[in-house]
Amino acid sequence: MFDQTSSNLPPRPGVGFKAQHYTSILENPAPVGWLEIHAENYMGEGGRPIAMLRHLAERFPISVHGVGLSIGGEGALDSEHLSRLRHLCQWLNPASFSEHLAWSTHESAYFNDLLPLPYTSATLARVVAHVDQVQEALGRPMLLENPSSYLAFAESEMSETDFLREVARRTGCGLLLDVNNVFVSAVNLGLDPRAYVQDFPLEKVGEIHLGGHDEDEDDAGRPLLIDSHGREVADPVWALLDHVLALSGPKPLLIEWDNDVPDWPVLAEEARRAEAALQRVTT
Repeated sequence: MFDQTSSNLPPRPGVGFKAQHYTSILENPAPVGWLEIHAENYMGEGGRPIAMLRHLAERFPISVHGVGLSIGGEGALDSEHLSRLRHLCQWLNPASFSEHLAWSTHESAYFNDLLPLPYTSATLARVVAHVDQVQEALGRPMLLENPSSYLAFAESEMSETDFLREVARRTGCGLLLDVNNVFVSAVNLGLDPRAYVQDFPLEKVGEIHLGGHDEDEDDAGRPLLIDSHGREVADPVWALLDHVLALSGPKPLLIEWDNDVPDWPVLAEEARRAEAALQRVTT
């Protein structure tokens, strides 16, 4: 079992790297102090993406964020996928590796979604085994991210925060707190986002994420938020972040913007707002 629960990222703003921003980042990265990549985009052996990543890694700490391991899936982890991930982490030596508390595969089917799971003893044992397998394969601790939820399972035996706390205790992994996911889940499920944060094991958090969401309605006309990563961070999410940082202190803070990606100045402005949030708890 691993016992290192924090990443080696600096407590500064980071952004998800997009190739169209490559030149702008190199010319004027401020206030960005680190970059995140999605692992599955860099599992090849060469080409322009790998060359760009090698160059960026000489200047910035890199966080590798996986989206395809299906850690909550009922089946075994894909050994080929895990081998390619291990190869990436070996040559890149990232400051952090993280994945989602979710599933995205079933037998031979692969889904383009990060799907929720019930919080039961059986699910806990499976997730713990998969996290252990990932950490042993990579030779490093990982961070596990809280999901965005659109429904709750009647068979759940524990809260999400208790589930994550127990996974971290049993495996020694750290946690990634996605504040937008907290807000989205709270609105969709009728929960108090501040109460969720109060109960979250913040001492295990090695990284915090922020992203945009879309607003919709369900069939009954109730608000329904979609974790889209396609727009700026909403004001209530920034306010929730202030609450988190007041409790946790400064943490590495990522701006996620994966769809309808804007020009660099727009993303940099979101990073500056993240920097201001961090400064409020360091001054």
